[in-house]
Amino acid sequence: MGNKYNKRYIANIVFEAKTPLKVGSSDLDMLQDAPVQKDWNELPMILGTSIAGVLRKEFDKNFANDIFGDEKGSRIIISNALLCDKDMQVIETLNPNKNDFLKIFENLPQREHTKITSKGVADSENSGKFDEEVVYKGTRFKFRLELIADDNDHSNWDELIKVINSKVFRLGGGTTKGFGDIKILNELSSYDTFEITTKEYQEKSSSLNTSYSKLFPKDERQNINYTVYTLKICPEDFFMFGSGFGDDDADMTPVYESVVDYENKKLTAKKVLIPASSVKGAIAHRTTYHFNKLKGNTIEANNGVLSIDAIFGHKKELASDNETELGQKGKILISDCFKNDGGQTKTFDHVAIDRFTGGGLDGALFQEKTISKDNDKYEIEILLEKSIVSDELKAFETTLKDIATGMLPLGGATTKGHGVFIGTVLKDGEKL
Repeated sequence: MGNKYNKRYIANIVFEAKTPLKVGSSDLDMLQDAPVQKDWNELPMILGTSIAGVLRKEFDKNFANDIFGDEKGSRIIISNALLCDKDMQVIETLNPNKNDFLKIFENLPQREHTKITSKGVADSENSGKFDEEVVYKGTRFKFRLELIADDNDHSNWDELIKVINSKVFRLGGGTTKGFGDIKILNELSSYDTFEITTKEYQEKSSSLNTSYSKLFPKDERQNINYTVYTLKICPEDFFMFGSGFGDDDADMTPVYESVVDYENKKLTAKKVLIPASSVKGAIAHRTTYHFNKLKGNTIEANNGVLSIDAIFGHKKELASDNETELGQKGKILISDCFKNDGGQTKTFDHVAIDRFTGGGLDGALFQEKTISKDNDKYEIEILLEKSIVSDELKAFETTLKDIATGMLPLGGATTKGHGVFIGTVLKDGEKL
């Protein structure tokens, strides 16, 4: 590159997972369908290529080609993001003696999923049930960002930092389903600018545990391209988001998940979890209803159902004209919601009914454990691109109001009266 690029901007950046991370690998596992990426010490990690890919897509073509490379190659170097231990150090040696804190990550949470057909039911014919391993909420990672720069690249460095600090910068898979929300810990991250001819640069350490002279710029987690909606809701009675497992008391149990607590250097007790994927499904279905109602698309009109691809996207399909695959990513981001404690539970007994006789089926007694009503609010954050306007936006906001007024229950067993919530909807901090 010659002497033009005479500077290096280097930062060691620490971030915390605000929601669980789904950083998949190509490894095969006997215990789960999609295990997370692990390093040489069998600890969770995130590949630098994954971080680079997320960063690149946030910029226009000219900036991306200049910084991330085109024909001339990349000017940015991003390391793998490694797990921080209880002392906020990454493990860079092979086969360390794992303390109790590191042993937390030997058994990671699993999320249960069911593939849905176009008819809205489980795809039982094609092994529709599957699970994904995720990294705990609260887990911290550290990675290095280095920009090969000249005297005019300070503004480019600032743009990179601004995006990393952005509220919508998410890592890993499933980012539209609640995973991957992160927060940069500015007080634990540092950076510096080096002249490549200086002794200071030539003798600098390559360790991620190195600290630099300047603290990372303060968190600017704002993004003018998104509207932030917040559901602040309380359960009216019982609710349940199913875990897919039973316990000693019931055949069906709520989903719980623990969180990594670096302050107390431990894993917390299990917390009640409202998965964003469940909330998103309910919102998508009701938004479609309201949108078609606004457009006059009814059964009587027999003019077909319009989907809300502009908000929720759609999968790749084979086009009939030129046989190319088309697809669209959703423009909505929803975060998982965790309750501070495990909550009180109530177990209900049920009997499956024979549809022909109306009597109970033999051996069909089962139990269902639910979360009891409490006075604490659950806060669910939803980000929607501001490009969504007109009837699509009206249908979406009407759906959020349905949730807050108890008209749209959330979770499982809603036909039995569970899952009714009451509260308020905030739009950029103001009541909707």
